Amino acid sequence: MKLLTQTRRSGIFTLALLLTPLLAPVAAMAAPAAEVAAVRDQWEQINFVVAEAEREQHFAQLVDTCDSLLAAQPDDPQALTWCGIVESSYAGAAGGLGALKHAKAARKHFERAIGIDPVAVNGAALTSLGTLYARVPGWPVGFGNDKKARQYLEDGLKANPDGMDSNFFMAEFLAHRGHDEEAKRYLQQALKAPPRPGRAISDTARREEVEALLAKLGGDES
Repeated sequence: MKLLTQTRRSGIFTLALLLTPLLAPVAAMAAPAAEVAAVRDQWEQINFVVAEAEREQHFAQLVDTCDSLLAAQPDDPQALTWCGIVESSYAGAAGGLGALKHAKAARKHFERAIGIDPVAVNGAALTSLGTLYARVPGWPVGFGNDKKARQYLEDGLKANPDGMDSNFFMAEFLAHRGHDEEAKRYLQQALKAPPRPGRAISDTARREEVEALLAKLGGDES
């Protein structure tokens, strides 16, 4: 579910999916179609392997791939979820006010995926949408909304209570709002998450983020 980091200065913000992906989301409940799996695997390589300076152009190409995929499979919740993640990542890599266009596209994909099957990809669209609402600036610059963020993050946890991503992104949301002790509990749960088949790169990156945030909060990783 790198879903995004954002900073706002003089009305300009950047969005970045936290290895996220920050943000990759949890493994699909059913194996994704080959085309969707290819998007997922390309996203993982760009997000975790490609040099940061080169990510924007690679994400731009992957957005084009997603456009073609969704034209052919407009009602596939897995395709919608992963293409939402791609749009979110591209927003972070591109930065600037232009990122809002891709953040809105990501929101649209996540909302459509949830409307079709909210627990597809183990609820990754729920967690990703919650993280998007948490990181995008609020009105009048963007559509960020803490209340919606928490609701979607909680729904993502209900869909995948033991997942690393669902627990990490809830913890991140709480930590950034000063709820450190509550955040630690979710981080400790994230460390207990089972490995995802074929997702070693994402699992390693996410675990590093979990451990780093837990250390920052003064938590015990044991």
